[in-house]
Amino acid sequence: MLAFTNSTEKQSPTVIGAGCKLTGDIKTDHNVQIHGEVIGNITAETVVIGRGGRVVGEVRTPVLFLHGELDGPAIVNTANIFSAAKMVGTLSYRTLNITGNTGLECKLEKRKDKEK
Repeated sequence: MLAFTNSTEKQSPTVIGAGCKLTGDIKTDHNVQIHGEVIGNITAETVVIGRGGRVVGEVRTPVLFLHGELDGPAIVNTANIFSAAKMVGTLSYRTLNITGNTGLECKLEKRKDKEK
């Protein structure tokens, strides 16, 4: 995912950069990258919480890439959890990919509802 767009692109990602703190909810049909801190809920097409990124709140997305920290529930179709990731809360998923992670302290809940 690139952080910049040009005039031919129909969407651009929302990026919360390192050192930035946002208090409030994010709701978009596009992608969200968190490298700073968000205190609030996120609803987006894809959510990337980068190393050093932190979210305190609920995440709703078809695709989650978790490299940083998530404190709150996540409702996803596909969760990609990487080695430095930390999560507290409930992870509700259809597909779960974990790569060498030791920082999960969350409840895992396999979703059985029909995909929309």
